[in-house]
Amino acid sequence: MPDLTSIPKGKILQRTGERYTKVYRVKKGLLRSYIIDAKGKEHIFMFAPEGWIIADSHPPDTACDLFIDALEDTEVLILEKDLQSPNLNTAALLRRIAVLQERVLMLMSTPALERYQHFTATYPNLLQRVPQRMVASYLGITPEALSKLKSEWHRKR
Repeated sequence: MPDLTSIPKGKILQRTGERYTKVYRVKKGLLRSYIIDAKGKEHIFMFAPEGWIIADSHPPDTACDLFIDALEDTEVLILEKDLQSPNLNTAALLRRIAVLQERVLMLMSTPALERYQHFTATYPNLLQRVPQRMVASYLGITPEALSKLKSEWHRKR
């Protein structure tokens, strides 16, 4: 079993274009993965709080698409990209795939308010841990639209 590695807040674990990237299993803290488009805008792909895993899906010998960084001081297990590895929790990986599939389908077909509600159900304690601009990026909306959505949601509750 690999040792826990401490990652300070703000450290970039992976950059777009790198090869031989790893899988990170979060024991404590919070990681995120994202891309930066040609205009310099960040688009958050996923968050990984405690108990989650995060990685780029490309095979180890090909260039990755995603940046991965620490949003908080974090402790992780760093694993090789080997689906046969006993250290890679297959159940956690399948849960992650299911969440991503649901997110992609929601982005294609669901109103922003429903995406926000799904975000709060999937990540119940992240609203206090990440800036609103990152939540908006994850939802595919502007921070201003998120503010309006939150006001609307709280009025209805």
